[in-house]
Amino acid sequence: MAPKRLSRAQADEAEIENQHAVVTSTTAMDRERDDEIEAALDADREMLVENVGDEPPGDVTDADAWDDAIERLAATGKDHLAETMASKVEALRERTERSYPSLLRLRFRPEEPFEFVPGQYVRISYEEEAPRVYSIASSPNREELELCIRRVPGGELTPDLCDRTVEGDDIFVRGPYGDEFMLQDPSERDLVFVATGTGAAPFKSMIDYTFEEGLDECEGEKRDVWLFLGSSWKDDLPYREAFLDLAAEHDNFHPVMTCSREEYMGNWDGETEYVQHTLLKYLDPDCVDTDTLPPDTTEFVGSEPTEDIDARIDPTNAEVYVCGIGAMCSSVREVIEPLGVPDLYYEEESYG
Repeated sequence: MAPKRLSRAQADEAEIENQHAVVTSTTAMDRERDDEIEAALDADREMLVENVGDEPPGDVTDADAWDDAIERLAATGKDHLAETMASKVEALRERTERSYPSLLRLRFRPEEPFEFVPGQYVRISYEEEAPRVYSIASSPNREELELCIRRVPGGELTPDLCDRTVEGDDIFVRGPYGDEFMLQDPSERDLVFVATGTGAAPFKSMIDYTFEEGLDECEGEKRDVWLFLGSSWKDDLPYREAFLDLAAEHDNFHPVMTCSREEYMGNWDGETEYVQHTLLKYLDPDCVDTDTLPPDTTEFVGSEPTEDIDARIDPTNAEVYVCGIGAMCSSVREVIEPLGVPDLYYEEESYG
């Protein structure tokens, strides 16, 4: 029988406890961007006036006016332009109609010391709402615990957490839970983390802990630590600034952010592909047999990446951690499995 992983042994030793905790801070990670959205549509308004005449549509929430103008643009024979504009307007309308904050950093201090291993999670209760579980985003070396909360419209707990929690509030905490999704024992392998949205939460804990404890080195050699983090919008990338600050301190940490919709705002020069496709761009092409990959993914191997990073990933010398919605995890697995990453060094946690 293989020896138990160190982190799992530590998780087994951590007792599940019930205790109260005091909220120490609540910080919105996203923000209202209505002014940016309207500014991003100014060029489209001008183009519509040039091509179909009349007054330009008003703000993005005036769906009928925008739909009518785009239909008239399509009638001029510019179908592709009209289709592109329709997609942009729909995405920006959805963005402006959502509630804020929709991404919250919640910190709290348990009444007693709380021991856990990076990758574990807790169940929390707030007032009379039913409890929910969340991955711990803070390092075990911190006195406070931190969670990354995504608002679920119509949900029972997240709207209250986003709208009502303030410093000094009482919450009830039970945990820690989980003994599967956690760091491998230190080795010479490079670390590759792949996440979308709040899937970044356990990786924030793992990555901070890795550098705090010197786990980014093995026998005097640096290990490259990669993070591929995707979302629709730039301010939906949890801990983006913190990850960039960490990269400035450690030249072997390589965060790569990808946003599918931020370019609609006109100020995004990062990656825009799905995370699994973005990951392929940073592989060492000499270490990849593209014949084993799904046909619609091979074009990304060896293609020009956006980020200026000298290092490249050898999948046969990597341990890979994936966290996010189920569909994303499945897509990442489809490209990871043929690359030669042993099952032993592939960890996945999916939700939704």
